Amino acid sequence: MIRKWLPLIALGLLLSVGVGRGFAQDEKELKPAGSPIAVAPATDAPVSAPADPGGAPTATPPVAAHLAGTYDSGSTSWLLVSAALVFFMMPGLALFYGGMCRAKNVLNMFMCVMVCVPIVCIEWIAYGYNMAFAVPSAIAVDAGKDDKGVDKPKLSYLGWDPGLVFFKSFGETTPVDGPNSFGKTVTSGDTTGAISTGVPELLFAMFQMMFAIITPALIVGAIAERVKFSAWCLFVALWATIVYNPVCHWVWNVNGWLFQKGVLDFAGGTVVHVLAGVSALALILILPKRRGYPGGHFLPHSIGWTLLGAGMLMVGWFGFNAGSAVAVGKDFLPVAGATAVMAFAATAIAGSAASGSWMVAEWLVSGKPTSLGVGSGMVAGLVVITPCAGHVSPGSALLIGLIGGVVCFFAVLAKQKIKYDDSLDVVGVHGVGGALGALLVGIFAVRPVMGGFDQFSLQVQGLLVTGIYAFVCTIVIGTLIHKTIGFTVDEQTEAEGLDLAEHGEAAYRLT
Repeated sequence: MIRKWLPLIALGLLLSVGVGRGFAQDEKELKPAGSPIAVAPATDAPVSAPADPGGAPTATPPVAAHLAGTYDSGSTSWLLVSAALVFFMMPGLALFYGGMCRAKNVLNMFMCVMVCVPIVCIEWIAYGYNMAFAVPSAIAVDAGKDDKGVDKPKLSYLGWDPGLVFFKSFGETTPVDGPNSFGKTVTSGDTTGAISTGVPELLFAMFQMMFAIITPALIVGAIAERVKFSAWCLFVALWATIVYNPVCHWVWNVNGWLFQKGVLDFAGGTVVHVLAGVSALALILILPKRRGYPGGHFLPHSIGWTLLGAGMLMVGWFGFNAGSAVAVGKDFLPVAGATAVMAFAATAIAGSAASGSWMVAEWLVSGKPTSLGVGSGMVAGLVVITPCAGHVSPGSALLIGLIGGVVCFFAVLAKQKIKYDDSLDVVGVHGVGGALGALLVGIFAVRPVMGGFDQFSLQVQGLLVTGIYAFVCTIVIGTLIHKTIGFTVDEQTEAEGLDLAEHGEAAYRLT
């Protein structure tokens, strides 16, 4: 019997010896956890290689690309992937929203989501990026002096650089490092003493364009199944210009006045989700409810589509959050470094935890856990962690996700009590979730500042200013459109279904 197993035992011993030797060789090359990595400072002078005691020259430590002012291929590659992942969220959102609509309106929902791509793309290239991220400012005020008597950077409220109109300067090929040429690298997110990130600014502009595209698309879920397509197209163009671009400048531009004050928003809790949720609430208040609401049957026609969309959103969200490490300060570079990993981990943890806490809350309240609840909880957790992702520890991300799932569940449940017609729960998930995340980062932040009362107070200020601004502007834009060309369809069109009435198509041919 023993002879039968001898060959296998011998093979096992050989493999264990080989693997053990492999690990032993690797250990000689690995640095202990937490050991600093020496990086030579960037300099124009050649660096001479020091000699060891025996007289033989040793290798010169490599200069990090972002310190040397050259391209960082790793960070550039990661941001390329991240931009694609955020763009991948658009069909994911269309599926997520489309599955929750009735079958007669699913194509209209797809169209309302996807039409944001051409509208915002044109707007962003023409002037949107210019308004949001140009360093020369159209509106700026003196910020005074700091404690040492040094002039502070001016507080900026809107950007404008003629060279960025229609990305004109990005078309320049000579000189490669010109003011805004296609080869210019974007700088780190420091108010003073910024350095190159090693990532071309044109790529940063494209990455930010994906955020500008998806933000208005989130709003349409609140007025699904009753919005006129032409009115929606006009609203997207106006809202992106009047609401999104200025707030994006305030919060994310290094000269923006909220950025200068120290308001934290890592990947869009305020700029994306709060703006979308508050604007959705504004439209809900001024537009008529769906025909028959709340007494009629408004059941999702394909929960499978919604779950598939939720899965696609979670995959895309890794680029959404971890790619936002491009805005870190010089002390946390490179872009594809520890902060990106921190944001990636926080995204996975919070999204997963929230899907579970929503499910448990729903189970306790209604007696049954639903698949729609799990998908909604996952999205809620991703929303809540978005402003926190690169600022909080993994343990805090777990707690934030658990809190977010429960809070957003009860926020959605409140719709049935208040009886406002938020078709696909945009206010409860994106509005409440984004606001909750914007506040929690003020408590749980560990970098670049520690959370506490002061930071929490700043977060409250940023939340109130941006929320009120978005609400008022959306009320004005929505009312003007509704009183002129009409924002919603008539009752007969709504009863027939928007797919046929607005687009002349049907999602399903069953005969």
